Amino acid sequence: MAGIPHDHYEPKSGAEKWVESRLPVIGLLYNTLMIPTPKNLNWMWIWGIVLAFCLVLQIATGIVLVMHYTPHVDLAFASVEHIMRDVNGGHMLRYLHANGASLFFLAVYLHMFRGLYYGSYKAPREITWIIGILIYLAMMATAFMGYVLPWGQMSFWGATVITGLFGAIPFIGEGLQTWLLGGPAVDNATLNRFFSLHYLLPFVIAALVIVHIWAFHTTGNNNPTGVEVRRGSKEEAKKDTLPFWPYFVIKDLFALSVVLLVFFAIVGFMPNYLGHPDNYIEANPLATPAHIVPEWYFLPFYAILRAFTSDVWVVMLAEFISGGIIDAKFFGVLAMFGAIIVMAIVPWLDTSSVRSGRYRPMFKWWFALFIIDFVVLMWCGAMPAEPPYSTIALIGATYWFAYFLVVLPVLGVIEKPLPQPETIEADFNAHYPAASKDATPAE
Repeated sequence: MAGIPHDHYEPKSGAEKWVESRLPVIGLLYNTLMIPTPKNLNWMWIWGIVLAFCLVLQIATGIVLVMHYTPHVDLAFASVEHIMRDVNGGHMLRYLHANGASLFFLAVYLHMFRGLYYGSYKAPREITWIIGILIYLAMMATAFMGYVLPWGQMSFWGATVITGLFGAIPFIGEGLQTWLLGGPAVDNATLNRFFSLHYLLPFVIAALVIVHIWAFHTTGNNNPTGVEVRRGSKEEAKKDTLPFWPYFVIKDLFALSVVLLVFFAIVGFMPNYLGHPDNYIEANPLATPAHIVPEWYFLPFYAILRAFTSDVWVVMLAEFISGGIIDAKFFGVLAMFGAIIVMAIVPWLDTSSVRSGRYRPMFKWWFALFIIDFVVLMWCGAMPAEPPYSTIALIGATYWFAYFLVVLPVLGVIEKPLPQPETIEADFNAHYPAASKDATPAE
């Protein structure tokens, strides 16, 4: 970590010096494990290791599953059943992969909400935050394409609906949709393209994760107080930090074991709980399901997509101003992607000088309402697009944008924050007075 003074790796033996002078991998590993970490991190800082586990799990199980999968519309559904019934451990591999995606998104949402609450997006960590949003977008694309591969009813019709959104883009929509599908409709070319991209994108995610880790290792970790580690000298920095190994590694591994206990219980006893029963029916272009529902982690944005219908005044206004170019369908697409874009630019929307929500009394209430709004939108996304669900979704979508575009800028002006601790050490000593007496400084 360039910004925080700390001890760097120094090779001692002749073999270490020989390796380090040619490939400094030992030093890189040492400096990563012994990186000074704010000593007051709480349990919301455990989701990074869960996400790392999920990425490895998805890649490992995906590589094995692909050995037995056939990306053809006539054979895909049967090949999945072959994996489930005939491949040794195939059912467990598929259930680990399918439920691993849910754990991946659960962890990433908690990771993002933690960042939003504690202000991890504020300077100097804006690039770290934006890279995280890019990882999230790549995850959404990977998950969507993976959901199509079983070639069940919900896979086929979900692909038809989502790819149809690109057709709503004025002027270029029809050509873009055809290019994406590989033809005029969801068919074999679509399945092959989605299969290829679903296999490729996890490695793109892995590369982005490396850059993400590099970014926050450069700026240093945020912490619950939002107060920066003192950088005047090694001695001052050591009072605010502990080495990542063994303190935080052991803490993270314990948290991971608890999470995996629940995860494997779900995989073992209720593996299809989060899936849709229609996806165990082979895709039929002539039979439309009564209600098309995406996976749970897409539901909040699916609700925002459907919330802006042609009878909503803002949609009518946009259509009038644009001369009919922006219709309800295209407005919904803009709203769905806009809901993610406002998260990406939140470092410039939040005008508060205080980083952590812990010291912002008004912010806490608005943030709690934001979390409730996310859950309500998720529920609305699973319901039919009819009253009262459509009305509730519209209210939820309105608050989502209002939170980022109105609430955060205004709060930074009118809110009176609580006093913050002067240092991380002071905060740690206040919360753990007994531990602070015996604390060992970072080496």
